[in-house]
Amino acid sequence: MNRLRAHLSAIRASYWFVPGLMALCGILLGGFMIWVDASVGASWIEGLGWYQQVRTDGAREVLSTIAGSMVTVAGVVFSITIVALSYASSQYGPRVLTNFMSDRGNTITLGTFIATFLYSLMVLRTIRGGEEDFVPQYSVIVALLLAVCSIGVLIFFIHHVLQSIHINHVVERIGRRLIEDATLRFPRLIGEAPKAQHEPPASLSGEVAVTASDRTGYIQSLDGDRLVEIARQVDVLIRLRYRPGDFVMEGRGLADIAPEANWSEDCHNQLRGCFTVGAKRTPDSDLMFLVSELVEIAARALSPGVNDPMTAVTCLDWLGAGGTEFATRELPGAVRLDADGVARLIAFADDFGFFVDRSFGRLRQYAAADTIAALHFLRVLGEVAAACRRPDQIDRLRAEAFAFAELARERLEGANGREVQERATALQALLSRGAGAIDARQAAWLGGSA
Repeated sequence: MNRLRAHLSAIRASYWFVPGLMALCGILLGGFMIWVDASVGASWIEGLGWYQQVRTDGAREVLSTIAGSMVTVAGVVFSITIVALSYASSQYGPRVLTNFMSDRGNTITLGTFIATFLYSLMVLRTIRGGEEDFVPQYSVIVALLLAVCSIGVLIFFIHHVLQSIHINHVVERIGRRLIEDATLRFPRLIGEAPKAQHEPPASLSGEVAVTASDRTGYIQSLDGDRLVEIARQVDVLIRLRYRPGDFVMEGRGLADIAPEANWSEDCHNQLRGCFTVGAKRTPDSDLMFLVSELVEIAARALSPGVNDPMTAVTCLDWLGAGGTEFATRELPGAVRLDADGVARLIAFADDFGFFVDRSFGRLRQYAAADTIAALHFLRVLGEVAAACRRPDQIDRLRAEAFAFAELARERLEGANGREVQERATALQALLSRGAGAIDARQAAWLGGSA
């Protein structure tokens, strides 16, 4: 079932699904309008003095013109889309193409022209002259309306393409999805947060069975609820070796299970069915994939060949927004319990420290070599710290700030280096106040630009 959901999600996010669906709708609409013309006739239109009915030759010419122009424009739209994808891939990284491929504006535009083209062909083939004269008046009117709508969609598409390849729009789209996914997956903390996270002890004991992967690729998703249910049914404890986004090879162990005596070959197959393995990472279950996209864009912007620190600043802002969301959410621990409170699954926890490591930790070496990015890096850490409510979160940010200051001391010299070190010292003093005691208004450099 998990693999089926993953395949359906991949189909919905593909570039061909929406145009294909709209093309089918165009064919069905053509058949329906022909039936309306054959059943109702054109008597109602004949009573309209201001409307001039089209004759056989005129209807054919109108529909031929619409069909020919639609297929031509569809080719142009496809060419523009390919150029935009090539530009985005070279400028922002190939992983960003996932967002462009699932862009509804592009797919709906292409689908509109294809659907109008197929509709015109469906109606065109029914026009007859001579003794069996048949001109589908209603169908021709609908074809004209579709042509007008297509012109409006073309104008929208030109604006949409120019907007979609703008770097701020690209980063905003990734950042907003990161925040929205975190909001949907994790409940917000209510009241005072605990000082530390405590989990019931859980460890494998006795003989351990290993379920090996039957495929090679990236783990795109896993069904945690189903894994807990399988473990409850056979009374075992499952410890996962991978998380969504990790690369697994065929024959490598996906999970360890104890006790081995309760595990069977059918259970092996059921466990493998909870994993979806594909050729690329996807953001459906892998929240860190969105973080990696922002880090990749920022790293490219700070490379010597590009040297665009303001793009890196934008990425840091959205990473800070994501970090603030993680800091205020109740993130699941490593141990998952069933309905009876029995530990059934040991997974990798997507905790706050893991987010900091995958975001700020991986961007540290690039930002430490640029003054603008370094100052903004420290400011964003301070903004995230203001939202933290647990001591372990502050400790993780303090360690990150210390590591960043050490790296910046090696790469920045003179007045620029001193300014960054002063900012790092101020941040360390702010973090020493502890969770819940940090206010963005307590530091003049928080809440403003770096």
